[in-house]
Amino acid sequence: MEKRTLGKSSVQITPILMGTWQAGKKMWVGIEDADSIQTIRAAFEAGITTIDTAEVYGEGHSESIVAEALSDVRDQVQYATKVFANHLKYQQVIAACDRSLQNLKTDYIDLYQIHWPAGAFNSEIVPIEETMNALNQLQQQGKIRAIGVSNFSREQLVEASRYGRIDSLQPPYSLFWRQVEQDAVPYCIENNISILAYSPLAQGLLTGKFARGHQFEPGDNRAKNKLFQGKNFERAQQALEKLRPIAERHNCTLAQLALAWLIAQPQTNAIAGARYPQQATDNALAAEVKLSITELAEIDAIGRMVTDHLDDNQVMWEW
Repeated sequence: MEKRTLGKSSVQITPILMGTWQAGKKMWVGIEDADSIQTIRAAFEAGITTIDTAEVYGEGHSESIVAEALSDVRDQVQYATKVFANHLKYQQVIAACDRSLQNLKTDYIDLYQIHWPAGAFNSEIVPIEETMNALNQLQQQGKIRAIGVSNFSREQLVEASRYGRIDSLQPPYSLFWRQVEQDAVPYCIENNISILAYSPLAQGLLTGKFARGHQFEPGDNRAKNKLFQGKNFERAQQALEKLRPIAERHNCTLAQLALAWLIAQPQTNAIAGARYPQQATDNALAAEVKLSITELAEIDAIGRMVTDHLDDNQVMWEW
């Protein structure tokens, strides 16, 4: 898979990244460690070398699973992890990074990201300057290679950039969830900041596998996803029907079509999660789907059947 440069850093990433929220088990159901390890390994073998995780995914469990899957090929992969909103004071950032290094069984992290802005989830308000000072220190020490932010608005991104170089923004972004295009995307393009889109398949909705009337098990975070509810879900089903003929033309799945559209957007890469090896292999194949300018515009218009009815709130869940 052809690599891309992450922001202005020296880190090279794959346009499809392996997402590992589910490997942490917390807020997911039916996840087995053995499956997660095999799936992460399958992603690597299919050409996905950039792996995204976070300290909060199962309190370090996801990071440990990533290490178990990939430690023997550490020199061939890029690890992206995150510090949570409750660890943004200077010493907390340093300590969190050290824990992540230990969990990942490595002496450097390729991309270290602020997971949510200070104040999220009732966390303490910490000045971004203090957090950035810690991240800059870690970068100078060689413990991290690049700095990123996640779930930041344009305004928050601009402020963080005053205190150091930000190489990536990780927002929720998919054909069915596009608020970031109006907010931070123009700034990212202007300042060469890579976009790492999470939930690029709208938590599985864009696979077309969730029929009308689907009920999630208790504890599954998707039960609170706005896109799976009411008229949003109905509009999504109608859009998927219009996308199917385009996918058939390319002999690809709906999921591969949605990922191919996303990584064709300016500076955008997609973090795709997977429970099982075949899903990871299928995600990697999306990088081979080449869409024409006409097709990209056609898919864009179909996606707006869903997104034109959403408000400006970038949080996808009703938490």
